[in-house]
Amino acid sequence: MIKKLVLKWSFILVLLVLASCSKNQGNGITNINIGTHSNNELKIQIDVTTKDDVQVYAEYWSDKKGNKDKMTSPISKPGFEHSLVLCNIIPETNYSYQLFTIQNGEKKPSKVYTFKSRKLPEWLQKQFKANCPKPELLPANFKKGFLLLAKRETPGTAYIVDYKGNLRWYHTVEGTGFKVVHFTKEQTILSILGTNDEPTSYGSEILEINLQGDTLTHIKKGQGDLKQTIHHEIIKKSANEIVVLTVDQKIIDLTSIGGKKQDTINGDGIQILDRKGKQLWKWSVFDDLDPFKDKNLLKTKKDWTHANSLSYDTDGNFLISFYNNGQIWKINSKTGKVIWKLGKDGTMKMASDTNFSQAHSRTH
Repeated sequence: MIKKLVLKWSFILVLLVLASCSKNQGNGITNINIGTHSNNELKIQIDVTTKDDVQVYAEYWSDKKGNKDKMTSPISKPGFEHSLVLCNIIPETNYSYQLFTIQNGEKKPSKVYTFKSRKLPEWLQKQFKANCPKPELLPANFKKGFLLLAKRETPGTAYIVDYKGNLRWYHTVEGTGFKVVHFTKEQTILSILGTNDEPTSYGSEILEINLQGDTLTHIKKGQGDLKQTIHHEIIKKSANEIVVLTVDQKIIDLTSIGGKKQDTINGDGIQILDRKGKQLWKWSVFDDLDPFKDKNLLKTKKDWTHANSLSYDTDGNFLISFYNNGQIWKINSKTGKVIWKLGKDGTMKMASDTNFSQAHSRTH
């Protein structure tokens, strides 16, 4: 049903600008085609042909807000054929845009063109509704910002929504769902993808896309050094280093406590990969904890520690929370040595009348 609705809205509007018009502009543009990008109503693609080897970018704005609130597309690579993608488009809104060519450091503008964005497809309409009885109490930063949300079931969809509940951006993947999504400092969407058969927050693919919808990184389990299931958290150490929580399995003889000779314990690990899936660093909970000290190991072995959040502290070391242990650990991000443990039976002292368990939150 969803595919039919997407196809229904997949036709592309085409605007042809004759070469004679471009001569009047004086910037060498000979042809312009405009339509939706990848059948996405909130991404407008402008294909530009130029007679010279130049770079091209676009400035665009909604007519309602005026050109004082301009947005800018990425700059194309030098050449004669250029594809620009405009994001943050509001449905059913009149827009103006202007193209700029760059050659030898000289920037030349085109005349101003217009287009009107279309309605959202039926399957995306009225997905979100904001309820705020007292909007004056909302922090100013919240009003300026956006929310990144995702649908875990297939087909997976990641959404960016403003504080009024208006859909401002979306991206859909077939065959998997967005189990975890993260907005990076590079303004990309970094995510864990998984099928409907995989548990909540667990997946077997890493996907990073930019706001234009281009795939920057796509690593599947079994490719490179990604051998384990990933879960709950995916962040960046740098532009080219991806950090994930993994299900770290260990085969141990548990016959002494009534288990099998080759029994499997599912622990947790931290893995740092480059964009090609090469392992750069690895840590395992088994490096610090002895499973046999867990009196309930036969019951907990299928999900022994259950890490569910990971972040970098201000000093560059890791903070990781464990649901089953009821603890938060600080781990040296170079040596892997545990610096301290906060929570039940931890290394940091807590007042006798204070405690917490089932840690289940990001530790930023």
